[in-house]
Amino acid sequence: MKIRTKKLPYEQVITLPRPRHRNPMRPHFLFRALIRALSVPTLMKTRFTVRRERMEAAGDQPCLILMNHSSFTDLKIAYGIFFPQPLCIVATTDSYVSKRWLMPLIGCIPTQKFVSDLTLIRDMRYAMEQKGCHVLMFPEAGYSLDGRRTVLPRNLGVILKRFKRPVVTVTTWGAFARDPLYNGLQLRKVNVSADVKCLLTPEEIEEKSVAELDAIVNEAFAFDQFAWQRDNQIRIAEPFRADGLHRLLYQCPHCGAEGQMEGKGVRLICHACGQEHEMNEYGQLHALTGETRFAHIPDWVDWQREQVRRELTEDAYRLETDVEIGMMVDHKALYLVGNGHLSHSKDGFLLTGCDGKLRYEQSPLSSHSLNVDFHWYEIGDVISIGNRDALYYCFPKDRVCVTKARFAAELMYEMSKA
Repeated sequence: MKIRTKKLPYEQVITLPRPRHRNPMRPHFLFRALIRALSVPTLMKTRFTVRRERMEAAGDQPCLILMNHSSFTDLKIAYGIFFPQPLCIVATTDSYVSKRWLMPLIGCIPTQKFVSDLTLIRDMRYAMEQKGCHVLMFPEAGYSLDGRRTVLPRNLGVILKRFKRPVVTVTTWGAFARDPLYNGLQLRKVNVSADVKCLLTPEEIEEKSVAELDAIVNEAFAFDQFAWQRDNQIRIAEPFRADGLHRLLYQCPHCGAEGQMEGKGVRLICHACGQEHEMNEYGQLHALTGETRFAHIPDWVDWQREQVRRELTEDAYRLETDVEIGMMVDHKALYLVGNGHLSHSKDGFLLTGCDGKLRYEQSPLSSHSLNVDFHWYEIGDVISIGNRDALYYCFPKDRVCVTKARFAAELMYEMSKA
């Protein structure tokens, strides 16, 4: 899957007109039926099944649907669950590129990842109250990196109280194992299922505090896809199952080296000390040389996060990398504006480039998380920062792990708030 790109000078891109706001549309039945039909082959191939709980409490009224975000399969799963009911889906602006005419017709509501967007709240409410549609959103915003939830926005309960609508959760099992982000879009043979539950009724939302609502949503998103695979003995025999795993596990726990890991085939090796791990058919690691310190991949991820926390506490964290810069200011293209330099420290991000014309600063408190992706639209690993005026997509030219940058951004926000 690719995105349309266009080379333009920075000074020209910054003057381009921004898209006009449009109210959400109720998706036409023909478009809903088409998407459902296109979803059928994947749903059949994965033997998709649904388990429903307490859905009678939601009634027939429009609901807010909160779904975990695992892979490109998610949209097909949603249509497998809710068709023929009309869905308005919160979608990122990059998905609108070259499809600006189509996305509103299928009910999409545009937003920017990890950028404050009060218009989005109004659009979601409009879709439910004026258009009679369910609204589907992925509160994590980005795909899960390690099969667990990403950091959820604070005070989500405020939004739930404002909407006064039933809240339905969708938790998928197998979608991550079938197509994990680090594995380079290589599909595995895995059955997929979903748990669909009416989490909260309007009456329950009314009687609970914002903190209580946030806690309930957090608990609903407490999942571990690698643990699910291990405990249910879900066998993944593909010989490429460890490809790209170094994008997630970037630091060796044996020698501490960063950027020397390589995941290839079924093995993960550190080129600094030579320690090698093998990923078995149930998603667990075991060392072929030396001690197996982390058999469960999320445990390794947690260890890396704590190493970043230590660096921040000791004021030792810093990212410096030359980047190619893409900008998104409308829905026509990703504009490649030239080269630059990206810095990240306790003071936040600093992006400079385009022969001195571009300078953008972003504080640690600007967002609770960071938009990063692996092999984004087949261009490369990316760190995206920006605001309502423009998004800057930074493609590192060095061997930089974007996963570490996300950990650092999330921890900086957390520490700054504390």
